[in-house]
Amino acid sequence: MQGHSGFSSAGRLLIIFAAFIVVVAGVKSAESLMVTFLLSGFFAIICAPPFMLLLRKGVPDWLSLLIVVVGITGVQVVFITIIASSVSDFSKDIPLYQERLQVIFHDFINTLNGWGVDVPADVLKQHFDPGVILKVAASTLGGLGGVLSNSFMIILTVIFMLFEGSSLPHKLKHAFGEDSLHMAHISQFLDNVKRYMTIKTVISLMTGSLIYCWLLAIGVDYALLWGLVAFLFNFVPNIGSIIAAVPAMLLALIQLGPLSSLFVGLGYLLANIIMGNVIEPRYMGKGLGLSTLIVFLSLVFWGWVMGPVGMLLSVPLTMLLKMAFESSDDTKWIAIIMGPDIKD
Repeated sequence: MQGHSGFSSAGRLLIIFAAFIVVVAGVKSAESLMVTFLLSGFFAIICAPPFMLLLRKGVPDWLSLLIVVVGITGVQVVFITIIASSVSDFSKDIPLYQERLQVIFHDFINTLNGWGVDVPADVLKQHFDPGVILKVAASTLGGLGGVLSNSFMIILTVIFMLFEGSSLPHKLKHAFGEDSLHMAHISQFLDNVKRYMTIKTVISLMTGSLIYCWLLAIGVDYALLWGLVAFLFNFVPNIGSIIAAVPAMLLALIQLGPLSSLFVGLGYLLANIIMGNVIEPRYMGKGLGLSTLIVFLSLVFWGWVMGPVGMLLSVPLTMLLKMAFESSDDTKWIAIIMGPDIKD
């Protein structure tokens, strides 16, 4: 059966799919530019609540903007300093860590063989190299540091976004009318985005701080670096804490032994339970979530499109899509499918 447009349902689906492929190809070809703008949007959304709060308190526009810009610059300097110093030192130590890890891995295989478990060591080493995880962690943070080093472009974009964001509600009211259904959907979407990003950032910061203190107490090298990794990957629910824990546990295994590695894993588990399962649902609400499958697919997809930074921004980007779908009755069913399990 054909619609009013003259295309069948299958034809419309093919057109939508083709358009999607063209858009993805365009985003991938403009990866560096898109990453910069997305990070700027990320900072702008986080800075919007304090900027609006300062305006409501009667602080002049220029002073409010100056305070926010100084805050953004300070955050960037801290991130770049941690990444530049820690990743540089860590990258130099990676060959030593890999050598120690290979010895531990070889001893483990010999132990299994001594217990009567026949493990083909050569074949296993060809297909499984745990030392690669340390390299991936360093390269991911190095890529993020390279993007953040473009401070001028990011801050300039954030300034324009904040100024535009302050006048956007008035423009939307004139465009759609204050009582318009479109205006209600847009307002709901913007409120959900600001609420989600603000709460998620605060909780991620608390999670990273807990991990840093825990690793510092145990004595794991580069505790501040792994705290930063925990902060970043806490934006990826369900599997983000696992990804963040693996390199820290491997380093603890190399440096301090199996028992310390287990204690590191226990610290990540407790932090995830307390922050992810107790505190976050209390303030975030159960509706603002994604299914584990969608989280994994978004991690793979955005990582392929935009590299390491795309992996870190994958879930916030997917959450924006989900909130956009939720704001309209026609697409709400897509948001329900993307969301977490629903218990009857």
